Amino acid sequence: MYGLRAKAKNFSAEDMKEGVDFAHEHGKRVFVTANITAHNKDMDGIRRYFGELKEIGPDALIISDPGVFDIAREVCPEIEIHISTQSNNVNYGTYLFWQRMGAKRVVSARELSIKEIKDIRAHIPDDLEIETFVHGAMCISYSGRCLLSNYFTGRDANLGACTHPCRWKYYIMEENRPGEYLPVEENERGTYIFNSKDLCMIEHIPDLVDAGIDSFKIEGRMKTALYVADVARTYRQAIDDYFTSPELYESRKDYYMDEISKCTYRQYTTGFFYGKPTHEGQIYDNNTYVRKYTYLGIVGGITEDGYAVLEQRNKFCVGDEVEIMKPDGSDCHVKVLAMRDDKGEAMESCPHPQQMIQVRFSETPDLMNLIRVSCE
Repeated sequence: MYGLRAKAKNFSAEDMKEGVDFAHEHGKRVFVTANITAHNKDMDGIRRYFGELKEIGPDALIISDPGVFDIAREVCPEIEIHISTQSNNVNYGTYLFWQRMGAKRVVSARELSIKEIKDIRAHIPDDLEIETFVHGAMCISYSGRCLLSNYFTGRDANLGACTHPCRWKYYIMEENRPGEYLPVEENERGTYIFNSKDLCMIEHIPDLVDAGIDSFKIEGRMKTALYVADVARTYRQAIDDYFTSPELYESRKDYYMDEISKCTYRQYTTGFFYGKPTHEGQIYDNNTYVRKYTYLGIVGGITEDGYAVLEQRNKFCVGDEVEIMKPDGSDCHVKVLAMRDDKGEAMESCPHPQQMIQVRFSETPDLMNLIRVSCE
């Protein structure tokens, strides 16, 4: 509610309680973002919100604003506080300051190199955790402090309402030639001069571990379930493989990159980790995502006669070859044998968005498996 995704379909208190309880039953932790740059008008609402969270019981709050931090310490002191990347955490003095204030974890700014993070780790206590973004969209501005959205649309990026003007098309105009708009050489539609590639560090897990990073952060809010599942699962596999055997990790790099590219993404970069990005860190000719796979739905149940119940996310048809995505990576290619609606009427395809359908596959999936299909 007070995070930097104002357009997100945020949880009600009841939904959040259900989600937190579900996660805890499965041994998982839940962190709640409250990292807006708060104005006076926000403070009373934040206090009420934290009162609700006290009853819900998430494991941590992610905060950037000192005033919001102070309210959290007062209202729900039993909940850990993590300092958001929005606080521009670029030196060990900042980390030590936040620890003295009571923070358990600090999320480093995306602008730090591996060497700088390693130096921070050397200057802070072991019990102060470092979290670092390793995958996802990169902001053109310093740790998200962008004014373009506010200027062009009146929607404040620091209140979670960014309209992403960095992804728009631009032309230039020379001041003595008003009305003459000049493309900047890339193509006839203009140049995407602010358009960053996506961060991807899956090929550099050893360097991240060696730097002393405690938690790898993946930018995934406002993304599909397919994106979150694919990226999180692949990083989990890469990390586990590395700690099992560095040789195993090295031998599977091609697999990681192939798998992580099955969700929607932009071209990849290593960001600031190995020095300041050059022009190669930008995308100049378009603002579109690369899409190799389409998300079809999540299996929400299995009927007595073996049909998978799911809410359709994209159209597919009887006879299509699709893929069942499993948590352990044992994905399988199957054929759609039959399909029916929630009233039992046979269908040849499911063209209606978010329609509840029942599907018989050539192999029965498990509950909560994802279904996807190759676009190629």
